[in-house]
Amino acid sequence: MRRILLVVLAVTLVLAGCTEKPGEKGGDGKRPAEANGIPTSAGTHKQKMDVGTFGHREFLLHVPSKVSGGDWEDGKPADPPALVIALHGGLATMGKMQDLTGFDKLSDEHGFLVAYPDGFMTTWNAGDCCGAAKVGNIDDVGFLTKLIDKITGAGLADPKRVYVTGFSNGAGMAYRMACEKPDKVAAIGVVEGALVTHCDPGRPVSAMIFHGTADGSVPFNGGGHRDFNDRRPFPPVSKAVDFWRKVAGLPAPTERVKALGDTTSCESTGKGDQGVAVTFCKIQGGTHQWPDEAAPMLWNFFSSHPRNGT
Repeated sequence: MRRILLVVLAVTLVLAGCTEKPGEKGGDGKRPAEANGIPTSAGTHKQKMDVGTFGHREFLLHVPSKVSGGDWEDGKPADPPALVIALHGGLATMGKMQDLTGFDKLSDEHGFLVAYPDGFMTTWNAGDCCGAAKVGNIDDVGFLTKLIDKITGAGLADPKRVYVTGFSNGAGMAYRMACEKPDKVAAIGVVEGALVTHCDPGRPVSAMIFHGTADGSVPFNGGGHRDFNDRRPFPPVSKAVDFWRKVAGLPAPTERVKALGDTTSCESTGKGDQGVAVTFCKIQGGTHQWPDEAAPMLWNFFSSHPRNGT
């Protein structure tokens, strides 16, 4: 009996020595449980991030199974995927943006990461808009830059394939990121938003812009009020289209692009010498809402526009 107990004890010790500890490599022998404190398992993970101010900022990170179960080297994906950052509209949240867009399904199909950050009191400081974030002069550019650096610095995403998209106030924030951090952003996707910030980028950024002709909140031809305390009108969407193509030295968009929605028509400038393009999608009769076709069309655009150079 004593001999049997000794054998059982010896086997138990051997198995205990083989058991993984938190933070060690996963079951495939290559994938760690975390990278730079970020979970690598498939699914959506709620994360908190210190931004050097009182409190913290939060974001959701959706990791597709293709990344979490793919080839890893030295605790990082051997071929880092793209990262899409999706910014919610005013008076919304990161969870609502996740539900609204359908990016999770595309992420799982194509193997890219999606981050859904939370704005400050449901708003983003997009320049002249909007709400609490603007009034409080919140450094949302700094927050999103740290978010990008955290994920790409962990080796979980390709720094040359970081894309920022947004809806309404979040779309305005996407513009601001391209204006102030063009070295971090390969392309932006703007849905029912306006360029309402000083913009002098040091390099061109690819842009895909969706806007409905019947948008009553951010009017297609300009108008309305930029914010509750700023009665200046929004500029027309054509101003932003012209701005980004001129930065890249591109012609007016005339090349027809296949659209998924029956009421959506898209035209592109085509790629210029720097691989940059601007595509404008007009939604006939479209109101202030996220179109069903936006996410798949944006991913098709993003995937063909990595950032060139350093």
